[in-house]
Amino acid sequence: MTKPQIWVASFLVLFILLFIIGRITKEEEIFKPISTENFNDQSSSEDLTAEELIANFGCTNCHGVGLNGTKQGPALKDINQKFGRGELIAYLRNPNSFMGSERFQKYREQFPGVVMPNFGNKDVKDLGKIADYLLER
Repeated sequence: MTKPQIWVASFLVLFILLFIIGRITKEEEIFKPISTENFNDQSSSEDLTAEELIANFGCTNCHGVGLNGTKQGPALKDINQKFGRGELIAYLRNPNSFMGSERFQKYREQFPGVVMPNFGNKDVKDLGKIADYLLER
Protein backbone atom coordinates (compact mmCIF):
# COMPACT_ATOMS: atom_id res chain seq x y z
CA MET A 1 0.00 0.00 0.00
CA THR A 2 1.28 3.45 -0.88
CA LYS A 3 1.30 6.35 1.56
CA PRO A 4 -1.64 8.17 -0.10
CA GLN A 5 -3.69 4.96 0.04
CA ILE A 6 -2.88 4.57 3.73
CA TRP A 7 -3.98 8.14 4.41
CA VAL A 8 -7.24 7.70 2.49
CA ALA A 9 -7.95 4.39 4.23
CA SER A 10 -7.22 5.85 7.67
CA PHE A 11 -9.51 8.84 7.03
CA LEU A 12 -12.23 6.49 5.79
CA VAL A 13 -11.93 4.29 8.90
CA LEU A 14 -11.91 7.38 11.13
CA PHE A 15 -15.00 8.73 9.36
CA ILE A 16 -16.84 5.43 9.78
CA LEU A 17 -15.92 5.28 13.49
CA LEU A 18 -17.12 8.84 14.08
CA PHE A 19 -20.32 8.11 12.21
CA ILE A 20 -21.02 5.01 14.35
CA ILE A 21 -20.20 6.86 17.58
CA GLY A 22 -22.47 9.71 16.52
CA ARG A 23 -25.36 7.30 15.88
CA ILE A 24 -24.85 5.52 19.21
CA THR A 25 -24.76 8.72 21.24
CA LYS A 26 -27.53 10.51 19.36
CA GLU A 27 -30.35 11.70 21.59
CA GLU A 28 -33.89 11.00 20.51
CA GLU A 29 -35.70 14.11 19.35
CA ILE A 30 -38.94 14.68 21.15
CA PHE A 31 -41.55 16.47 19.11
CA LYS A 32 -44.01 18.48 21.13
CA PRO A 33 -47.46 18.88 19.59
CA ILE A 34 -48.17 22.39 18.37
CA SER A 35 -50.64 24.20 20.54
CA THR A 36 -53.67 25.41 18.62
CA GLU A 37 -55.07 27.57 21.41
CA ASN A 38 -54.27 30.85 19.66
CA PHE A 39 -55.40 29.86 16.18
CA ASN A 40 -58.86 30.63 14.89
CA ASP A 41 -60.20 27.36 13.61
CA GLN A 42 -63.47 26.93 11.81
CA SER A 43 -65.41 25.96 14.91
CA SER A 44 -64.43 29.06 16.90
CA SER A 45 -65.14 31.46 14.03
CA GLU A 46 -68.88 30.94 14.47
CA ASP A 47 -68.78 33.41 17.36
CA LEU A 48 -67.07 36.12 15.30
CA THR A 49 -68.93 38.96 13.65
CA ALA A 50 -68.52 39.76 9.97
CA GLU A 51 -66.30 42.74 10.85
CA GLU A 52 -64.02 40.50 12.93
CA LEU A 53 -63.87 37.92 10.14
CA ILE A 54 -62.98 40.64 7.64
CA ALA A 55 -60.13 41.73 9.91
CA ASN A 56 -58.98 38.12 10.49
CA PHE A 57 -58.99 37.32 6.79
CA GLY A 58 -56.90 40.42 6.07
CA CYS A 59 -59.40 42.17 3.83
CA THR A 60 -58.51 45.57 5.27
CA ASN A 61 -54.89 45.13 4.17
CA CYS A 62 -55.87 45.80 0.56
CA HIS A 63 -59.35 47.31 0.76
CA GLY A 64 -58.50 49.69 3.62
CA VAL A 65 -60.03 50.51 6.96
CA GLY A 66 -63.76 50.70 6.53
CA LEU A 67 -63.31 48.92 3.19
CA ASN A 68 -63.21 52.29 1.45
CA GLY A 69 -60.50 51.23 -1.00
CA THR A 70 -56.76 51.86 -1.32
CA LYS A 71 -54.17 51.79 -4.08
CA GLN A 72 -54.12 48.00 -3.66
CA GLY A 73 -57.82 47.23 -3.80
CA PRO A 74 -61.18 48.77 -4.71
CA ALA A 75 -63.74 50.10 -2.26
CA LEU A 76 -66.28 47.50 -1.27
CA LYS A 77 -69.41 49.60 -1.60
CA ASP A 78 -72.51 48.97 -3.67
CA ILE A 79 -71.55 45.30 -3.87
CA ASN A 80 -75.24 44.39 -4.05
CA GLN A 81 -75.38 46.03 -7.50
CA LYS A 82 -72.61 43.74 -8.76
CA PHE A 83 -73.20 40.43 -6.98
CA GLY A 84 -75.90 38.29 -5.50
CA ARG A 85 -75.18 36.43 -2.26
CA GLY A 86 -74.31 33.10 -3.88
CA GLU A 87 -72.23 34.72 -6.58
CA LEU A 88 -70.28 36.77 -4.00
CA ILE A 89 -69.53 33.66 -1.94
CA ALA A 90 -68.38 31.88 -5.10
CA TYR A 91 -66.17 34.86 -5.93
CA LEU A 92 -64.61 34.87 -2.45
CA ARG A 93 -63.90 31.15 -2.74
CA ASN A 94 -62.32 31.41 -6.21
CA PRO A 95 -61.81 34.92 -7.57
CA ASN A 96 -59.76 33.68 -10.53
CA SER A 97 -62.85 32.12 -12.07
CA PHE A 98 -64.31 35.64 -12.51
CA MET A 99 -61.24 37.25 -14.12
CA GLY A 100 -62.54 36.87 -17.67
CA SER A 101 -65.32 39.44 -17.25
CA GLU A 102 -64.98 43.02 -18.50
CA ARG A 103 -65.38 44.48 -15.00
CA PHE A 104 -62.40 42.52 -13.70
CA GLN A 105 -60.34 43.44 -16.75
CA LYS A 106 -60.80 47.07 -15.67
CA TYR A 107 -59.80 46.19 -12.10
CA ARG A 108 -56.63 44.57 -13.40
CA GLU A 109 -55.76 47.75 -15.28
CA GLN A 110 -56.60 49.91 -12.27
CA PHE A 111 -54.73 47.69 -9.76
CA PRO A 112 -51.83 46.13 -11.72
CA GLY A 113 -49.92 43.35 -10.02
CA VAL A 114 -52.54 42.94 -7.27
CA VAL A 115 -54.22 39.56 -6.95
CA MET A 116 -57.30 38.88 -4.89
CA PRO A 117 -56.54 35.82 -2.72
CA ASN A 118 -58.98 32.95 -2.75
CA PHE A 119 -60.68 31.92 0.46
CA GLY A 120 -61.70 28.43 -0.63
CA ASN A 121 -60.09 27.05 2.51
CA LYS A 122 -62.37 29.09 4.78
CA ASP A 123 -65.69 27.94 6.18
CA VAL A 124 -68.58 28.74 3.85
CA LYS A 125 -70.61 30.00 6.82
CA ASP A 126 -67.94 32.60 7.51
CA LEU A 127 -67.91 33.64 3.87
CA GLY A 128 -71.70 33.89 4.05
CA LYS A 129 -71.44 36.26 7.02
CA ILE A 130 -68.98 38.42 5.12
CA ALA A 131 -71.17 38.34 1.99
CA ASP A 132 -74.26 39.36 3.97
CA TYR A 133 -72.33 42.22 5.58
CA LEU A 134 -70.97 43.49 2.26
CA LEU A 135 -74.34 43.24 0.54
CA GLU A 136 -76.05 45.23 3.32
CA ARG A 137 -73.50 48.10 3.29
